[in-house]
Amino acid sequence: MLSLLTMAWLGGCAVNNEGPTGPPGPAGTPSFTRTPVPTATPQGAQLTVNLRSDANFVVLASTTITNSGHTVLCGDLGLSPGTSVVGAPVMSCGGVKHVTDTAASTAQSDLTLAYNDAAGRTTPALVAGNLGGQTLYPGLYKSTGGLAVSSGDLTLDAQGNPNSVFIFQIASTLITSSGRRVVLAGGAKAANVFWQVGSYCALGTTSSFKGTIMAHNQITLNTGAQLEGRALSQIDEVTLLSNNITKPAP
Repeated sequence: MLSLLTMAWLGGCAVNNEGPTGPPGPAGTPSFTRTPVPTATPQGAQLTVNLRSDANFVVLASTTITNSGHTVLCGDLGLSPGTSVVGAPVMSCGGVKHVTDTAASTAQSDLTLAYNDAAGRTTPALVAGNLGGQTLYPGLYKSTGGLAVSSGDLTLDAQGNPNSVFIFQIASTLITSSGRRVVLAGGAKAANVFWQVGSYCALGTTSSFKGTIMAHNQITLNTGAQLEGRALSQIDEVTLLSNNITKPAP
């Protein structure tokens, strides 16, 4: 959950950590005085993460790519240094398969640069646990553990600025529950949302996700999950199960 300071900023006002203000109650009943918590300093605008050649890919893996069912990729697929693509997905929108070729190798090198860029950003707002049901605004967010979207949908609100950038630094896992969504509002674009994941990512059945996922380990899209963005794994595999993955418009 968000810290009190972060919730204060996101809500646009100070919050209180004690009971309501008011006259003393009946004899023997204590009265409470509101103690305002200072509002956190708003985050500075973030520059986009330079994906370089990875901008062309919607799936990139290191060891294997495994697909089951009718998966459609609107963008390129890349695998390097691994060689095994099992259950070939349908390539659309002019997407091309790159397996152990120069383009795939370059894409992996560019992924390292993009991953390190996102991980190296400083002065984030701290978040933790389940982000479901929350609305977040442009900026840099950091979790020292895993993040989930489980008890509700997560809304990313650009507040009218389509160039606004959202970057999430996640030390461990990124997981969404079945049917949960990441919703873009206020002109937010999937092309400007980046998830740097220190471990693995799993998108739940029929969930809908937005942004570029850069995971150190495995990425799994469970049955019917949809992604407007990219599934890019540094050292592991990408598993697909009847999914639609679409390269976001710039």
